[in-house]
Amino acid sequence: MKISTRGRYGLRAMIDLITHAEGEYISLRSIAERQGISSGYLEGIFAALKKAGLVLGSAGSQGGYLPALPADEITIYRILDALESSLSLTEGSEPDAPPLRAFLNKEVWDRIDSTVAGLFDSITVADLIREFENRDRAVNSSGL
Repeated sequence: MKISTRGRYGLRAMIDLITHAEGEYISLRSIAERQGISSGYLEGIFAALKKAGLVLGSAGSQGGYLPALPADEITIYRILDALESSLSLTEGSEPDAPPLRAFLNKEVWDRIDSTVAGLFDSITVADLIREFENRDRAVNSSGL
């Protein structure tokens, strides 16, 4: 499994949105500027996030996006699932696979996929924001 640029940028954009929204719609342009991501690229990402029910959009000059859920209900898994074609290490089950291949699919690859999905689903955007803020405070207070 390799998380694409779309998935990595989408996670950054969601964290940025949640950090800055505070009840007001945030423009893609402002997220793009803060994160160094093109607005055009973010449009596709936010269309997928909106379709997945993770953000709310509003058109117009005062428009933009808001998180559709609280940060502690948005997991890395939900974001990546909305943006990636697959979160699996392999291409999936093969109904007529030879016995050894079927065994390895079930006992190795499927177990790894399940473990990774569980890890992604256990980490919320709220967790990431808290950890980032704690590390940022620690770095800034150390005088570095």
